[in-house]
Amino acid sequence: MGLNLDGIIGNSPALASVFRVLGKVAPTDSTVLVTGESGTGKELLVRALHENSARRNRPFVPINCGAIPRELLESELFGHEKGAFTHAIRSRPGRFELADGGTIFLDEIGDMDLSLQVKILRALQEKEIERVGGTSIKKVDVRVVAATNRDLEKEVEAGRFREDLFYRLNVIPLHVPALRKRGNDILLLAEHFLCSQCARKARKKLNVSKKAQEMLLSYSWPGNVRELENFMERLSILCDGCQVLPEDLPDKIFEDIGECPLKKIESFQPVVPAGFAWPHLKDLRDRNMKLKEFLEKIEGHLLTEALEQAGGVKNKAAELVGIKRTTLIEKLKKRDLL
Repeated sequence: MGLNLDGIIGNSPALASVFRVLGKVAPTDSTVLVTGESGTGKELLVRALHENSARRNRPFVPINCGAIPRELLESELFGHEKGAFTHAIRSRPGRFELADGGTIFLDEIGDMDLSLQVKILRALQEKEIERVGGTSIKKVDVRVVAATNRDLEKEVEAGRFREDLFYRLNVIPLHVPALRKRGNDILLLAEHFLCSQCARKARKKLNVSKKAQEMLLSYSWPGNVRELENFMERLSILCDGCQVLPEDLPDKIFEDIGECPLKKIESFQPVVPAGFAWPHLKDLRDRNMKLKEFLEKIEGHLLTEALEQAGGVKNKAAELVGIKRTTLIEKLKKRDLL
């Protein structure tokens, strides 16, 4: 029987490796720590973990640890008894109790206060919780899955996250790849979101032109899938024709990939000098170089030229190549150009 991956779109190798781990860990009760940049779809993956587990018919209870004020989060997680604090006019179960028999998803756990981390650790180890203002211990049977866009190992080193809790959560690490590392998944997702938004707005389906597709594939997508979805919604509203053309795309895409957004409507003009030609694989083979060595050679040539044009003034040379002065100096030192 195949995995239930409802809502997750993509068949890139980067995503396939995640699915392989998911298929192995989903049927178990092991604690999972899902990491990845903001907007990559971590919650979708966590829901897939739940749907492919033996707990699928029991509750799935998410809570965003970064969205709830610190003084309220303990009550949200563990519940409270009547009179435990002002406005506690009745007893109330917390998310751990509501998730009994199912899965609790602790999103953005890296934002959780240290004092609460101790109680989460106890819930993980002892499978028991205590309501705020309560005197009795309650046993809970929950699978805990946590997610964060932070580097928790660095947070541990900085003293902002408990080391024992990190290791207790990180039994099975699952990393959701950034959209820029998912290749043609970008186009699959773009088509899905565009079709969905057009249908929702009762307008004829839009297609993405070949050149616009190339630009979407070249863009770095700092906001990941969430940013792509927002772009497609914008296009479904603002695109006048029946096809998405380069001039319909936001200027930030042009700037990110090194193309010129100026006069986009009249013509599509790459920012390249006359006679410029992109290097080919043949250039690597002819020079008997690997990619890294080849790119470093090109970079060194550009840095040398920038220094010459700037008359040796490093601030100006850094501006010419669009990097910080300190970065320029590091690169020059690396190449013994200082």
